[in-house]
Amino acid sequence: MNVNSYIGHASQLCGVEEVRLVGGKGDGMRLLQLRNAAGLQMTVCADRCADIYRLNFKGDNMGYFSPTGYVAPAYYDDKSTGFLKSFTAGFLTTCGLTAVGNPCTDAGEELPLHGTIGNVPCERIWWEEDEENIYIHAHISDSAVFSHKLYLKRTITCGKHTNKFCITDTVENQGDTESPLMILYHMNMGYPLLSENAIVEISSTSVKPRNDHAAEDLDTWHKMLPPSPGFEEQCYFHSFENKGTASIYNPDIRKGLTISFDPNTLDHFTEWKMMGFRDYVLGLEPGNCNPDGRDAMRKEGKLKFLKPGESITYEVTVNLYEK
Repeated sequence: MNVNSYIGHASQLCGVEEVRLVGGKGDGMRLLQLRNAAGLQMTVCADRCADIYRLNFKGDNMGYFSPTGYVAPAYYDDKSTGFLKSFTAGFLTTCGLTAVGNPCTDAGEELPLHGTIGNVPCERIWWEEDEENIYIHAHISDSAVFSHKLYLKRTITCGKHTNKFCITDTVENQGDTESPLMILYHMNMGYPLLSENAIVEISSTSVKPRNDHAAEDLDTWHKMLPPSPGFEEQCYFHSFENKGTASIYNPDIRKGLTISFDPNTLDHFTEWKMMGFRDYVLGLEPGNCNPDGRDAMRKEGKLKFLKPGESITYEVTVNLYEK
């Protein structure tokens, strides 16, 4: 790597620094704080699946940080909807790997809301760089005795001079039996990127409401509202033919972002419209399933499986921009 004679240390321009939280339910959690040379900053949580909690672009917050704040895995409640007690949200919470969506009982197994992978610490996490990119690598095990044995290898690639990053995940079945595989990239837009003036565009060919309540506002799925006390969440399922994209732009801050993914592998997309008081968030969520629960996916014949020794790779790219 070339040496820059103008600076004393590489971190003067960009890089990654590891910190630990002190106090509260996040006490002791390891965070990797990444900063590039073009105005992008993100915080990757080493103790929770290498998910992206903070995302800032040239001084403005992009993601939603929930009222729970940082919560260490020790406080995770895997009963029913206990997930919500530690749902920091952030820009990315990974859901899976054997369950996504509603808590349910499937094939005799009790499954919690959104699975457990988002509360699992990385077994290994490290970072490196070259002339163009910064890379954060993480390995996470989703395994149990007498049960599934899935292994997730994640790489977050962030451009040094371009405000673009890519999440590349490879999931391998290291067990001796076929395993259900569910994954949802719960990507959460927050204020000031999200407001009633935000423009949301999704390149879907069809949109279906999740339930009757969502159907009431199907024609305005793309219209955002100001925070509304007592708002009941609305979910819409989007389908794509070719490349999948979803974008949000707010003219008030003149910034936006676009999420891109391959709908051949991530063949489901959920829009989670939650315009509540302090629970003000828009989820733009590519996945290989919808969030109705594993039992529902099985009944519909859409549940995915990994055979022993089999692996699959998913990729999601995020471009941040201003205009």
